[in-house]
Amino acid sequence: MSREFATQNPNTYRALLKSIIDATAYAHKAENRKEIAKAIAPANYLNQPETVLEQILTGTYADGLGGVKKDANRIDFDPFPWNQFAVWIMTQMKRWGQLKADVDYAKVASEVYLATDTATMMKEMGLTPPDPSNKTIVVMGKPFDAAKPDDYIASFAIRRS
Repeated sequence: MSREFATQNPNTYRALLKSIIDATAYAHKAENRKEIAKAIAPANYLNQPETVLEQILTGTYADGLGGVKKDANRIDFDPFPWNQFAVWIMTQMKRWGQLKADVDYAKVASEVYLATDTATMMKEMGLTPPDPSNKTIVVMGKPFDAAKPDDYIASFAIRRS
């Protein structure tokens, strides 16, 4: 969704945003994960074994070496559209040559992710939005600073850009 869509379709935008926040807040709760696995397993959705999805969503799974791993934080659902993630996604697009021109990462992130709208809607729903400036991102052990996206891209030996 973008600011343009939100402006041209305010009721649809609010309803869609609310449903996304509601669904992700529900999925964030560990006690709902088995129910979600059952709901998304059928052929008309993911067409995957319920047991496998339950293992993914609950964080208790076979490690492929005969052991069982337990990691309650293996997967999570976050209703907040972190601008830092948008910037990280764009750095990868730039790194692999999908973005050719220079881009104002922060501007695009704020115009597309609409974190302010999400925070407002979360408050209306009785949820507490996070501090949008307080998000640390580490991808495969490498810290990401959204304020320095070009430095992050340059830090990779392998890239197309």
